[in-house]
Amino acid sequence: MTATVNSQSVELAGDLDLVRARARARRRWMVLFLRIAVAVGLVSTWELGTRIGCYGSDTATCLIDRFYYGQPTGIAAQLATWVRDGTSSGPLYAQIYVTLLETVLGFLIGSALGIVFGVLLGRVPLLADVAGPYIKALNAMPRVVLGSIFIIILGFEIWSKVALAVVLVFFVVFFNAFQGVREVDRDLVSNARILGANPRQEFGHVLLPSALSWIIASLHTSLGFALVGAIVGEYLGARQGVGLMIATAQGTFNANGVYAAMLILAVLAILAEALVTRLENRLIRWRPNTVTDVTF
Repeated sequence: MTATVNSQSVELAGDLDLVRARARARRRWMVLFLRIAVAVGLVSTWELGTRIGCYGSDTATCLIDRFYYGQPTGIAAQLATWVRDGTSSGPLYAQIYVTLLETVLGFLIGSALGIVFGVLLGRVPLLADVAGPYIKALNAMPRVVLGSIFIIILGFEIWSKVALAVVLVFFVVFFNAFQGVREVDRDLVSNARILGANPRQEFGHVLLPSALSWIIASLHTSLGFALVGAIVGEYLGARQGVGLMIATAQGTFNANGVYAAMLILAVLAILAEALVTRLENRLIRWRPNTVTDVTF
């Protein structure tokens, strides 16, 4: 009798898991369909708006003036031209490579410095008290304006853009690492010490894992800031890069070129965000699964 009940319980649990899996799959397909539908609707409305009410070559009479707001088909044509003939600064892949290189270097260097200084100041209260006013003063400074200074010092090559990306990334990661170390459960630290953990083991097995959630969370934001730093630096002055493409398109009143470059940046940002998410899932597998149906 007991064996029969256990067998039925196992079958019921299996059926319930199957139902949940199918429900999750249906929801994923529904979300994907709605996302595509929203994109198609927006692009179609934009395209129709640039064609409705037009009289001859006068775009100002259209519902949406494509001279100022661009046109989806014009953006696609601009991308095709860049792929086929290259940009005014060279092949399209070279521009994307330069911007990606600046972003990755700025992200890695800024994140490393932010983690090191955040953990260090979080672990040493005296050092935090001494450096606190200077950190706050630097954080309050509009960091984007440093791009011009970096160009004067480092020139038009990639390092001036990397430096700006580093500055933008550093403070985001620093404050999260600092707060993450400060928020560690003191009972866990005390228990580790009671069990005989030395300072190195205490840091590696208690402090760092506890602060890792804070640090990883900051990487999602800081990656976007790294891309912003690279683009703004290129916009201020560069020899190559997607930011220079935007500045060139703006200077020639090429709205389609501006939007096309922005589309490239959006694709790069989405791919980079996906990589950070995979890194997050790999580094903090120990987290308990959260019950949520919201995904981004």
